[in-house]
This record gives sequence, structure tokens and C-alpha cells, in this order.
Amino acid sequence: MTGRNICGVRRLSFLLAALLACAPMAAGAADYKKLFAKVDPAVAVIYTVERGVAAGGTPGQVSQSGLGSGVLVTTRGYVITAAHVVQTADLVEVEFSNGFRTTAAVTASNPGKDLALLKLDEVPGDITPMRLADSDDVAIGEEVFVIGAPYGFSHTLSVGHISGRHAPDAIDSDGPQAETFQTDAVINQGNSGGPMFNSRGEVIGIVSYILSQSGGFEGLGFVITSNEVVATLFEQPMAWSGMSGVLVEGDIAVLLNVPQKAGYLVQKVALNSPAQRAGLRPSLVPARIGDRELLIGGDIILSVDGIEISRQMLKDIRARWSDDTARGTVDLTLLRAGKVWEISVPVARPFN
Repeated sequence: MTGRNICGVRRLSFLLAALLACAPMAAGAADYKKLFAKVDPAVAVIYTVERGVAAGGTPGQVSQSGLGSGVLVTTRGYVITAAHVVQTADLVEVEFSNGFRTTAAVTASNPGKDLALLKLDEVPGDITPMRLADSDDVAIGEEVFVIGAPYGFSHTLSVGHISGRHAPDAIDSDGPQAETFQTDAVINQGNSGGPMFNSRGEVIGIVSYILSQSGGFEGLGFVITSNEVVATLFEQPMAWSGMSGVLVEGDIAVLLNVPQKAGYLVQKVALNSPAQRAGLRPSLVPARIGDRELLIGGDIILSVDGIEISRQMLKDIRARWSDDTARGTVDLTLLRAGKVWEISVPVARPFN
């Protein structure tokens, strides 16, 4: 073979390799560029402020800011996010990529499924809401993408795949009691509540949490499926309580003088929430009991509408809160400073 032929073969081989390598990448990049431009205007960054507990347990001295993501899904100004982003927030503000920023109210929240619905105080007129797709049509191996605000870097896109699908309780009995997708799309703090999209730019899930030994992303992200979102927030919405708490049982219940096997220790109560209006008292004293860190000193709920608190019954209580929305109150029996009290918590209709 002559030198000319060798050069010709090399040029042809190089050209073919370049074409084969670059064409798919260019197509993929162009697709995601278009998809991002289409859906990102409806993706929101969510800023929250809530009261923290200072060293020594004095409430109201520490203002803690929070960060999450969300997505606009109706022309009436409803935004979906994760419950843990807004559940005990005193103030919620929502900002879109065009600079539009407004306050928002939590209208529905189900901490057990880690889903919440916000109603914007002002509705942006130039943003197209996103469509929720049927998550039953999503297959393992399908390419997906997530948009959110990891560590405050707003409107960040990450691409990955559906790695698995899990039923409630399949991953962590203390985690969200909801159907989830597992994904390797990069998710970090600030992505919570943000949307996961399919290749058509439809919402197929809402980012919830990661599993990690390092604290950073290790390829195990979990996203609440869109069908779970529809069922939880639109078909059977659960009114926002503005309260967070932890189940106490066993030795911890004994130490806290709970007069039954278990109780629900109130941790935080949001300003102007149904829980605050009912007079529920948050815990203010940081404590470590065994290997568990929590706040103590607040109300301990013993029963809801006569149903005694237990690990199993928490699911029923969360569902019952949805039922009680219709009649406007939830009746609580609680332990406060060693005495048993009866109170009623007002419950507002989520879509008033």
C-alpha cells in the first residue's frame, strides 16, 4: 500500500469516526437543549424561613432559611413540591427563571408521602404549566432528566435513567409511604420537590430523597411517581397542619412518661398554621436519647379522633386527616407537662 493510500484511508477513517462520534452527541445535546427551554420556565426555586431552636432551647431566636424546588402545574397558580421543604415554614417564596417571585401558601401537605401543594399569591401569566404524565407507562432503563436548585444552583439540569420502581415501605419504613422511582440522575440538597421529566418533557415524578453514606449523591435517588402525586394532592388531598413530629415508643416513651406504648412528639409548629391556632406547643430543648437526636418538651399526641398513636396507626391517622377535612376539625388527645389535654385542630379545605 502506498503512502498516498495510507493517508487516504487514515483521512476516511478519521472522518467516519468523527461523524459517528459527533452525530449522536449533537442530536442528544440539541434534544435536551430544546426540552430544557420548553419546561424550565415552569420549574420553581422555593425559599423558606422558619423558626429554629437556639442553644439552650430558646424559641424564635434563630431564623433558619431553607431551599427546595417545585413545578407549576395549573394556570391557577398551584405548585407541587416536597412536604419536607415547606411543612413547618413560616414563610414560603417561589421564584421562576424569568425573575417572577411571589409568596405562597401551603394548601395541602402529606408528610407521610412527602408531597405538598402550594398556591401562589400572584399567578404568572406567561408561564405554561407542566403536564403530569401517567407514571405507569414509565419503564426501567428509560432516560429521564431532573431540574432543580442543588446547593442553590438554580435551574440545574441532570440526566439519568430509571433504575427501579419501589412500592411504599420497600426502601425505608420511616421514609415516604409512597410509590417511588429509583434514579441515577444526580440529586442533591435543594433538588427536593423538583420535577423529573420524561423525554417528552412531561412530569413523571417529584424528587424526594437520596440514600447515601457520605451525605452526597451516590447514585441512589428516589422520586415520588406522578400517579402517586395525583392521588395524594388532587384526588384525596390532605390539609396542611403546619406541624412536624416524631414517633416515640419503647424506652423513649417511658423516659418521657407517655402513659401508653407510643406517642407523637411535636417538634415544630409553623406560624399562622392550623396547629398553632389550635395551641399545639413545639419542642424546644435539644436532647440525645441513646443514638437518637430530637427536641423534647413539646406536646405529645396520644390519639387522633380516638385512634391511639402507634407506628402502624400513623398511616391511618394521616389518611384520617384527609377525611376530617370535610368536617373542618381533628380532635386530639395529648400529653402536656404531665397532664392529659383534649383539643380540636381546625382543618381548612385544600382548594378553598
